[in-house]
Amino acid sequence: MNSSLVFRRFWCFNAATSSSSTLCFASNKKPVVFLGSPQVSATVLDALLNASTAPDSLFEVAAIVTQPPSRKSRGKKLMPSPLAQHALDRGFPSNLIFTPERAGEDVFLSNLRDLQPELCITAAYGNILPSKFLNIPTSGTVNIHPSLLPLYRGAAPVQRALQDGVKETGVSLAFTVRALDAGPVIACERMEIEDQIKAPELLDLLFYEGSKLLIRELPSIFDGSAKVKAQPQDDSKATLAPKIASEESWLSFDEEAPVLHNKVRAFAGWPGTRAKVVIVDNKSGQDKITELKIITTKVCSRSNIQVNQPDEITFIKPALVFPCGGGTALEVLEIQLPGKKVMSAAAFWNGVRGQKLKILSAAYENDHLH
Repeated sequence: MNSSLVFRRFWCFNAATSSSSTLCFASNKKPVVFLGSPQVSATVLDALLNASTAPDSLFEVAAIVTQPPSRKSRGKKLMPSPLAQHALDRGFPSNLIFTPERAGEDVFLSNLRDLQPELCITAAYGNILPSKFLNIPTSGTVNIHPSLLPLYRGAAPVQRALQDGVKETGVSLAFTVRALDAGPVIACERMEIEDQIKAPELLDLLFYEGSKLLIRELPSIFDGSAKVKAQPQDDSKATLAPKIASEESWLSFDEEAPVLHNKVRAFAGWPGTRAKVVIVDNKSGQDKITELKIITTKVCSRSNIQVNQPDEITFIKPALVFPCGGGTALEVLEIQLPGKKVMSAAAFWNGVRGQKLKILSAAYENDHLH
């Protein structure tokens, strides 16, 4: 990044009197710095950029901070974060997009101080903010967190809420402190969770609501009244939402169907949910083990499903029905084979051509694979 351009722009902001320079800010507008990285944070950036252009706007977006460029797959060129790409597509100056490896780097903090930000705003940024960062903005740093704090503090609040099967969640606007997601809450918005909604869709909804909450509360943050009204969190009620590991993606059909359905919804997007099934060829006697990515499910409401064996998967239009723990069953409506596109359960069943399907159980592995 050409830091001299950053300095020039803000020297102009502080010292120039001519209004003809396109790099000059209106001197009465408060500089705000936005931090985010995934596509979902672009919703918040859009709300900020749109609000900043209103005639009566109190602020403008002085800079964006995001994760460094990364390779999406082996051998590919470095790509900017989704937020950085979105900002560039909107015409935001590339020299005002910062991409430090860590938010505590001296060069980055020096550049941030030169901006003299009134406020920093984070939405799924993904880096820890040290005290020397938090001490810079005059009005502090606020975070849009997609849960009803102090519930689900941490990296995966939406996914863990869906995994737990809760019926209500929400989004919180809170001041950022050194402890993880533990700052005073300025405002929150509640939302009911539908039975079939998946994590990416719920994330989008919550950040959309969060961006509206932020724009509504910005005047109170700037005039200091938000600090007065913000409610300290009750740490005794805090729950954690730890980062998801890829090995969590396997489904165990010993668990009950509602638990598995919630996991499929929670891990949609990344890392997805996987299961191994056995295709039993009655003619050749050869069994073929196939890995399926489970895309869309629902809990089976039928209680009279007839199976010849406890691990047998049946097809009851339009779903593959997997027997689960506690006498429950899971309807699988969409699956994906390795290297293939998502397909309906009916299309997969047609491809099986009358062969039997079974869940790959521990007993089967012991009998056939050792």
